[in-house]
Amino acid sequence: MSAARAYETCTDRARAATGPTGSIGVGVGSGGASTNIEIGISTDYLAGRDPQLVYDRCFRQLTGAGPTRPLIL
Repeated sequence: MSAARAYETCTDRARAATGPTGSIGVGVGSGGASTNIEIGISTDYLAGRDPQLVYDRCFRQLTGAGPTRPLIL
């Protein structure tokens, strides 16, 4: 995996470790009203893992080297 893709993937995992994520959608169309709710909770969050450590471990697993960019959430 490229380093650029690993940074993106690992930043997303670290962000998920900070707390639950989710989205709410509401729409109206010819068929009437519709809603969509999504909630995600990562196992890293449930385990209380530090997002910085999640980021570092993820990057090392995907690339075999340590990250050279700091985690910016």
